[in-house]
Amino acid sequence: MTVITAAHELLDSDVYIDLRASLGLPLHLKCEGFNFAGSIKIQPAAQMVEAAQRDGLIGPDSVLIESSSGNLGVALAVIAASKGLGFICVTDPNCNPATTALIRALGGEVVVVDEPDASGGFLAARKDYVRNSCAQHPNHVWLNQYENPANWIAHYETTAAVIAKDFPDLDVLFVGAGTGGTLMGCARYFREHRPGTRIIAVDSVGSVSFAGTPGARHIPGLGASAPMPLIDPGLVDEVIRIHEVDTIHTCRRLAACGLLLGGSSGTVISAAAQWFAQHRGTVQTAVAIAPDLGERYLNTIYNDTWVSHHYGQDDLHKILETS
Repeated sequence: MTVITAAHELLDSDVYIDLRASLGLPLHLKCEGFNFAGSIKIQPAAQMVEAAQRDGLIGPDSVLIESSSGNLGVALAVIAASKGLGFICVTDPNCNPATTALIRALGGEVVVVDEPDASGGFLAARKDYVRNSCAQHPNHVWLNQYENPANWIAHYETTAAVIAKDFPDLDVLFVGAGTGGTLMGCARYFREHRPGTRIIAVDSVGSVSFAGTPGARHIPGLGASAPMPLIDPGLVDEVIRIHEVDTIHTCRRLAACGLLLGGSSGTVISAAAQWFAQHRGTVQTAVAIAPDLGERYLNTIYNDTWVSHHYGQDDLHKILETS
């Protein structure tokens, strides 16, 4: 039995899905959506807030402000509400409408930055807004998930440690790359404690987290329009980049089996499927981390009109034919 007194106390549900029955993959999917924030981001959000409180950066009248494409914003809204703090999420037009509605329902404020930066993305523009807001309002506190070591430490101490306990003979771990917190926390843990485990980083086509050519991306969560300071490419064994159309296809295949997962989850599973196609029979134990569930994506990746608008009718027909 688990008994909590505040929403931010429920972090890791330790639930896995064996995907052999649904997708024919020898893969255990660690589902991180079973908490009050609905995603893995509750862990770094809690760690960053607690670290800031220990350092005396947060007082009773503080207002947390953070740039987020979605899930971290919800997680901080949960924690801020639980601790009686104000919260402002600075996001962009790619954020799911359900996500912004959740943040507002939790008492947070949402600012949508709709002018892209020089790279064509929104990341730099969002961060500039946060910096300007902090300069104008001394009680605003920016946790800065992009550079805050508490981001990856949370996953070193929780996510990776739990997986290592549950799978002592783990051969391969697939981890999506956003800010790099989950990826680096897991990579550092396994490099120190289980160096034989292969770490496969999963990125989106159009992201420059591991160099590459920048391009349009419409699904929030994984990928970045600028290199992430937390990411050390030397700690991963391989990088797999996934097209967003493949993400949508995988999500819809799983939904047809009753498993409604989010975009980041679909991307990581797509990468694992590609990897297994090239490494048949060589792996005994594999785990992938599914950062979120799918309800927040009902108006986007599960919506035919949205898919057709962003990717075209041809890709929509391919998705519908093979899902």
